[in-house]
Amino acid sequence: MAEQHGMISPFEPGQVREHEGQRIISYGTSSYGYDVRCSTEFKIFTNINSAIVDPKNFDASSFVDINSDVCIIPPNSFALARTIESFKIPRNVLTVCLGKSTYARCGIIVNVTPLEPEWEGQVTLEFSNTTPLPAKIYAHEGVAQMLFFESDEICETSYADRAGKYQGQQGVTLPKS
Repeated sequence: MAEQHGMISPFEPGQVREHEGQRIISYGTSSYGYDVRCSTEFKIFTNINSAIVDPKNFDASSFVDINSDVCIIPPNSFALARTIESFKIPRNVLTVCLGKSTYARCGIIVNVTPLEPEWEGQVTLEFSNTTPLPAKIYAHEGVAQMLFFESDEICETSYADRAGKYQGQQGVTLPKS
């Protein structure tokens, strides 16, 4: 389905477990989904400016931007990243993003989020470090799994029809009201 509809770019038809002879956290096509990678672009939450977290008026100074092959998330904090892959979801498909068990078993949780029919763009991912220790995320390796649910009918109103506020997002995208 993904190849037929051009849903994922770049698309890996198999599951990649090694890169340059090194074992990595897998990405690519899995049994019933697709394991995505995150880029080197991260926003790490910080309270250095003592801003109030307000989803209607989010203060970008609540994050520190880094560009690196790894992201160290402080204890009991979170970071935002984006997928390397871009998505173009067909009108009859709902996609759900879930965390990979490798990270979950380390106390690193990926927020569950839907990609609605006809949503397009790079996915902004949230990683929560639920532990009292610093936690590491690896760029260019698998970080979350996308599950695709195809309907027999197309939806009445798609994300594109509603002109959704996150349509076409590129890069790590902060909350919009």
